[in-house]
Amino acid sequence: MNPFTVLIVDDEADFLNILVKRLTKRGITVFRAENGMDALELLEKEAIDVVVLDVRMPGMDGIQTLGAIKEKDAGIEVIMLTGHANIEVAVRGMELGAFDYLMKPMNMDELVFKLQDAYQAGILKKKGHENAAAAGHDL
Repeated sequence: MNPFTVLIVDDEADFLNILVKRLTKRGITVFRAENGMDALELLEKEAIDVVVLDVRMPGMDGIQTLGAIKEKDAGIEVIMLTGHANIEVAVRGMELGAFDYLMKPMNMDELVFKLQDAYQAGILKKKGHENAAAAGHDL
């Protein structure tokens, strides 16, 4: 598995601690934030490949945080998490550029596969932007 960095954003401390511990044991470099504002600040300081983002958080919710992340760097892939089945929120997240959507509690293997897929998609997206930029300079 290629090394990549993940930021987990969730206001439920116990859930966040467990997720960070389990992903770290699988060799993934994991950062954590308990709210959207902290996540955005961390993204300014660290090179993050994939964000796992809870939809329901006090203050800046997951949809608002997703919009701000994509505005800063459209190349960062975001997987939305929720404990509540809500198709409208899932659709809105996908419209804003979320890579995928998972329901809590999720299977750890499924999350790891989604993280790997999101990481690979991010690499392809960045290569596409680089190729497009190079082609534009050659004209």
